[in-house]
Amino acid sequence: MKLYFIALLSLNLILFSCSGSDDSGPQAILGCTDSNAVNYNSNATESDGSCYYPTGYTLEVPQIFDLILPPHIPTDNQLSVEGIALGRKLFYDPILSGDGTQACADCHLAENSFTDPRQFSIGIDGSIGTRNAMPLFNVAWNLDEKFFWDGRAISLEDQAFGPVVNPIEMNNTWPNAVASLQANAQYPNLFQEAFGTSTIDSTLVAKAISQFERTLVSANSRFDKFSIGTGTLTPSEENGLAIFMDEERGDCFHCHGNPNSPLWTDNDFHNNGLDSIITDIGLGEFTGDPNDNGKFKSPSLRNLAFSAPYMHDGRFETIDDVINHYSEGLNDSPTIDPLMKTVANGGVHLTDSDKADLKAFLLSLSDESFINNPDYQDPN
Repeated sequence: MKLYFIALLSLNLILFSCSGSDDSGPQAILGCTDSNAVNYNSNATESDGSCYYPTGYTLEVPQIFDLILPPHIPTDNQLSVEGIALGRKLFYDPILSGDGTQACADCHLAENSFTDPRQFSIGIDGSIGTRNAMPLFNVAWNLDEKFFWDGRAISLEDQAFGPVVNPIEMNNTWPNAVASLQANAQYPNLFQEAFGTSTIDSTLVAKAISQFERTLVSANSRFDKFSIGTGTLTPSEENGLAIFMDEERGDCFHCHGNPNSPLWTDNDFHNNGLDSIITDIGLGEFTGDPNDNGKFKSPSLRNLAFSAPYMHDGRFETIDDVINHYSEGLNDSPTIDPLMKTVANGGVHLTDSDKADLKAFLLSLSDESFINNPDYQDPN
């Protein structure tokens, strides 16, 4: 009996000792514990050394944009001086392409309002695309967050993923692109400064490029100066604006806005009567809805002086060609936009004088300072 009691007592002591070793209090939660850091973790109880402090950047909102909603800056990708600088460097660096020869900027040239003067861009293997590269400016005010001509990208960050892996563009894989960046002498440190980590991934690349693209602001055209009372328009340009706003003549404002909406686009999708037989279904490919076939995003009318050719497929080489299309070249189709009210007559049938005045007004929306802004140029 004594032996049994001693053995039982020993077992209880062992069990008590083991259970006591697990009762040492709550486990520490590692993270950034400094509330001044960008990546502050309110749940963290012990610092893991991950806190980082990029320099905050406030996007300057032009006076003429006061009447529209503020820019959309995602909460998980706030602008910073370091992030913008990194995105700018990446935008101009061919390191992201499969053979290291092509950068984002090769198809989005600053002097062409960040679009491609060719009808279709050419990829690293000589492959030719099927749509004209869209210009890049004022994208922070694209509040519906649909990008590309067909709206397939649901955010600016999402848009940045596509060209790298597109087989007829940069024709790379993200693991290969990330490995090239990781092995580079500069990029790990730049990512550390911008995002608090030297471990690079595709998400951070897309975030950096998007930060830079959100700083591309165009708001200093002759018409912009006129709209805030610091400039004038010629009589021809004033008549062109009247035609633009007149439902019986130009009827342009429904899709491209007005002086109180200075983006000069509704950022929506329309079938604008380009073809009677639709071969490129545009938005319909993304939504799967046949009613969206032949619909494409309305581009901004800013900077037309620099962004030829025009339309999603770059079919029109000149502004005159575009005006002639709406004047007498509309084609009917099952999904034609109801706003193309004069399609039965082929268009609005402007006089030659009205065409000239409308063109003069459209050219007044061009911003020379934008395409020459040194903050947007190649930093490499």
